[in-house]
Amino acid sequence: MGEGAYPGEGADTAQIIRLASEYREAAHSLLARKLNGLSLAPCRLVAVHAIELYLNVFLREAGVHAAEIRGFQHDLSKRVERAKKSGLVLRKRTQQHLEQMTSAREYVVTRYGPEMTNTLSQVNRLMATLDELDKRISSLVRSKRGDGSTSKN
Repeated sequence: MGEGAYPGEGADTAQIIRLASEYREAAHSLLARKLNGLSLAPCRLVAVHAIELYLNVFLREAGVHAAEIRGFQHDLSKRVERAKKSGLVLRKRTQQHLEQMTSAREYVVTRYGPEMTNTLSQVNRLMATLDELDKRISSLVRSKRGDGSTSKN
């Protein structure tokens, strides 16, 4: 990584999708602990991060530059809006959930707001959104590449 470069900027989409998949598996493992309330915070944080990574993969595959994606910060609705313009099709409920997550600042609340956990989406809805993005984006990337290879974007 050169001076001034951002972590992940040189990663190819195969590396990013593998990272997203690892975070998705970690979220499911944390959920399997049958926790509730604040003890679900690590699961939520990992799931939200995986969602962000899956959307980043789609955007990178669509030719969106890393600097533009980075400019979205943790705004999932901006990522979804840009991904839709590039051809991503999501279920209406999933798209609404991603927009709601952004408006409720779910990423920040999960990290820093234990007093606000009642404002977070239901964990089963969060995991359904994560799993839909995994299924749709992973299959799109595989079908686009055909042989499973990737390129840097």
